[in-house]
Order: sequence, then C-alpha cells, then structure tokens
Amino acid sequence: MSVLVGKKAPDFTVPAVLADGTLADEFNLAENIKGKYAVVFFYPLDFTFVCPSELIAMDNRIDKLKEMGVEVVGVSIDSHFTHNAWRNTPTDKGGIGQVRYTLAADMEHSIAKAYGIESEGGDSYYPAGVAMRATFIIDQKGVVRSQIVNDEPLGRNMDEVVRLIDGLQFFEENGQVCPAGWNKGDEGMKADSDGVATYLAGNAAKL
Repeated sequence: MSVLVGKKAPDFTVPAVLADGTLADEFNLAENIKGKYAVVFFYPLDFTFVCPSELIAMDNRIDKLKEMGVEVVGVSIDSHFTHNAWRNTPTDKGGIGQVRYTLAADMEHSIAKAYGIESEGGDSYYPAGVAMRATFIIDQKGVVRSQIVNDEPLGRNMDEVVRLIDGLQFFEENGQVCPAGWNKGDEGMKADSDGVATYLAGNAAKL
C-alpha cells in the first residue's frame, strides 16, 4: 500500500452512476472536483454486508458535505450497471437506495492500483483483487490530505470524515493546527512552542 498524503490525487476516467442516477460512460475525477474539496472512498463490492451501511451513512451526511463544498465519489471494482442495480434496490432489501453521489466503476482495477489499495489477499480478510475499505480526503488543489484504510470487517465512521474536513478547513482559514480530538468550535493550536505550551496548559487533562 502506498501513502498518497501530500501528493496529487491520481486522476481517472471510468464509467459511473452519477448522483442523479444517470449512467455515464466517462466520469473524470479531475473535472468534477476542480476547485472543490473531495472524498474518494473505496469499498470492496456491491451487494455485500458492511459496505451498504457505509454508503448509506455517507449519503446521510451528503447535505452537510455539500454545504462544506465537498464532492463525494464512491469506488469499487463492480460495473456501473451493478452499481445502478444496487442503487435501485431498497435498503430493506439489502440495497443502498438512491444515494446522492457518484459511484465510479473500477472494472479494470486501475484506480485501486493507482491509489495503492488493491488487496493482495494474504492475512487480510479481503479477497485478492478487491479495493480495500479506504478513504481519501482531497483539498481544493487536488492534493490528498488524509488517507485512512480499514480491514474488511471494520466499517468506517463517516462523522470522522466530516470532522477531518472541518479540521482541514479550519487550518486553511486560521493557520492553526488541530490537536487530538479536535471538533469544530474547539480551540486550535498555534504551531510553535508557545502555542503548544498555552494549549496544553488549558487542555492536557481533557485529552
């Protein structure tokens, strides 16, 4: 697995199901996230078990993410036709319903390989060849600022995705860094020795 934090997010053009349900033969990441923040999140397969809970959880936060200027793209190795079938399956039947973000079809596994998260199998719970449960947060310049990968049985907390974007935007706006456990509205820290001392004097016991 490669580390992409601090590097340009690999671009890709693949078939996809768009947020409005349109089947697109060519969805280009760079075109669709230009000037925006973005979340590119990978999951192993459609019509599985942990995955639908994550995709629905992401959709439940899509209004908040849109307010923050964030474009969301889900990616797995399934075809856009399978994505569409899963999207058209009700949640009480194991589907994800009409999620309001793009689902990209990485049928040739090129995206998973470019992002360094194609499973090799081995001791992991993942079968070889699927995308790992990975999340990439990308800034407005197209640079990866956060990369988190879970093993297959461990579902992600989508509130943490929102928190990390809040933190990134706070840093960009204020120039202050975000200490452990920081949430929007909390005190930040000046990135110098005095700033660390001041912050810890008032907050160390609460960390």
